[in-house]
Amino acid sequence: MSIQQTDVLYTAVATAENGRDGRVATDDGRLDVVVNPPAAMGGSGDGTNPEQLFAAGYSACFQGALGVVARQEKADISGSTVTAKVGIGRNDDGFGLIVEISATIPNVDAETARTLLKKAHEVCPYSKATRGNITVTLA
Repeated sequence: MSIQQTDVLYTAVATAENGRDGRVATDDGRLDVVVNPPAAMGGSGDGTNPEQLFAAGYSACFQGALGVVARQEKADISGSTVTAKVGIGRNDDGFGLIVEISATIPNVDAETARTLLKKAHEVCPYSKATRGNITVTLA
């Protein structure tokens, strides 16, 4: 279900210059990075790239969703980490993305960890935004 403009609590603003081979910065100056295509795609790989930035945002958001779910389930996720692997490759329309989300949750058993990941995937805003658009797997 989408939200309305009146429901927005915060809006991030970032501006890119020269696309994948330039610079991207937020309006508050907290993020200001050089972006370059990765060497695997023929670029210099000297800066970061949009896929790394997306992976960073997705993993942080998913970790937050995992925390919400863990509190509801009364599960201890202290010391946990979430990793997002974002791949880019050619598809019928040019290029597409694929994502793999994994987590290390040291204080729960494997079955509980899988359950928490599935529930976090249902509530994470990034997961909601990508659902039906790109393949996201939980590892």
